[in-house]
Amino acid sequence: MKKWTNTHVLILGAARQGLALARWLTRHGSNVTVSDSRHADELASAQASLADVNVSWALGGHPLELLNKTDVLCLSGGVPLTLPIVQEAIKRGIPLSNDSQIFMEAAPCKTIGITGSAGKTTTTTLVGEMAKRSAKDEGTRMKDENPSATTDVHPSSFIIHPSVFVGGNIGDPLINYVDEMQADDLAILELSSFQLDQMTISPNIAAILNITPNHLDRHGTMEAYTQAKARILEFQSAKDTAILGRDDAGAWNLRERVKGKLLTFSLHDLEEGLNGAYLQDELLSLRDGFAYVPLLMREKVQLRGDHNIANMLAAFTIGHAAGFKLDAMLEAAEDFRGVPHRLELVRELNGVRWYNDSIATAPERSMAAVHAFDEPVVLMLGGRDKNLPWGELAKLICERVDHLVVFGEAGEMIQKTVASVGGERSVDVRRAESLKDAVTLAADVASAGDVVLLSPGGTSFDEFKDFAERGESFRSWVLELS
Repeated sequence: MKKWTNTHVLILGAARQGLALARWLTRHGSNVTVSDSRHADELASAQASLADVNVSWALGGHPLELLNKTDVLCLSGGVPLTLPIVQEAIKRGIPLSNDSQIFMEAAPCKTIGITGSAGKTTTTTLVGEMAKRSAKDEGTRMKDENPSATTDVHPSSFIIHPSVFVGGNIGDPLINYVDEMQADDLAILELSSFQLDQMTISPNIAAILNITPNHLDRHGTMEAYTQAKARILEFQSAKDTAILGRDDAGAWNLRERVKGKLLTFSLHDLEEGLNGAYLQDELLSLRDGFAYVPLLMREKVQLRGDHNIANMLAAFTIGHAAGFKLDAMLEAAEDFRGVPHRLELVRELNGVRWYNDSIATAPERSMAAVHAFDEPVVLMLGGRDKNLPWGELAKLICERVDHLVVFGEAGEMIQKTVASVGGERSVDVRRAESLKDAVTLAADVASAGDVVLLSPGGTSFDEFKDFAERGESFRSWVLELS
C-alpha cells in the first residue's frame, strides 16, 4: 500500500516494532488500534510513548470483533500466526503486514536484506560499518573534488548523502526514518523468519546466510521455517542480487529460486563458475568472474570461530554486491570487534575467561560457540527449549566439554540428553534453577586456563524478557565475582 489515509489498521503487539509502526501510520492518516494481551498496568510506558498521537488501545486480549473494521492486520515481531485473531483475519482475506514490509514499500532508496538462522546480527552490523565508511569516503572524495564547497551548500551535494540506515530486526525500526530518506541513501535490514512470513516485497540485495533448526516452536516444521526464510528471494527481479551461503545446505538448496545474480561465500575455495568471498590458505579472498582480490589474513580478524569468519566473508560479498569501496570494507573488517552477547569477552578472573554468548538460543549456535575455543570449556546451557534437537550438541559436549552447568526450564531435559549419549569421557554436570545460581556453580568448577561459556541453546523467556537482558544480567553477575 502507498496511501494510508482513512485506512483502519490493527497492530498486534505493543513492542518496539509495533509502537514505531503505530506512530508512522497515524502520521500518515491511518486509524490505528494497538492490541496487546497484556493489561494497562504493564503497558504504561508504551501508552505514554504514543500519547501525542491518536491511537486506540485494546488491552488484555485480542477479541475477534477488532477485525470488523480492519483493512490491514500488522504483526509485531514474535506474534505467532497461530493466534485465533490472525487465523480469522486470514479466513476473511484481511492482508497481513509488519513494520519491515511497510518500510520497504515506502523506502525511496536501495535496500539490503540479511537473514539466516545464525550470524545475521553480526553480519548486518558489519555490513553497516562497511557501508558507513564507504559513504564517508565517498563524501570526502566529493568534497575534495569541490574544495570551494562550504557548509552553506545544500547538504545533498556532498558529505551528508548517501546516508546509511541499519535496522529491521535489530536497533531502531527503520519505519522511524523512512520519511527522511532520499533516493541515494541505503537501508540495511536484518530480517527474521517472523517478519518474512508476511512480506511480499524483497530487497535489492538479499542474503541468506544459513538455515538450520530454529524457531520450530513457531513454524512447526523445518519445511515451513525454510519457506519463511526463502521469501526474501521470492519477490526479487532479474536486476537484483542474491547471496547464499555455500557451506550450508539449507541456504544453498535455494539457489534455483534466485532470479537475478547469484553470489556466495565459503570457508573453502569456490567451485569454478561461482563468485563471491572465500577462505583459502588462511587468506580471505574475493572472486567475481576473472577478477580476483585478496582481502585480509584470517589472523587479522578479531572475532573467534569459523562461524564468524563465515559472517565476515558474507559481509564482504554483500559489500561487493553493493559497490562499497574496498578500502572502507577492509578498514571496517579489521576494526570490527563484534556485537554484545555474541561471544563477548566479559572479563578474565584468576586465569579464567568468561564469555557471554546469550544470543545462542538454538543448540546449533551453542555448537558453533564451543567450536570457537581450543581451551578447556565450562559450558552453561539452559533457558526455554524451542522444540529443537539437542542430540548433536550432547555428543559434542561428551567429546569436548569438561564441565556442564545446566539451568532454567530446559535444564533437566539437557542433563538427561547428555547422560543418554555417554561416551569415553566423563562430563561433570551440575544443575541450577536460575542463571545466577549457574554462574556461582561455574565459578566453583572453573580453574586457571579455562573458558566459561554462556551459550544457552534455549531462549531466555523462562527468566528474562529477552536474550539481551539475560546477557546483561550474566555480565553483571560475572563482574561481581571476586
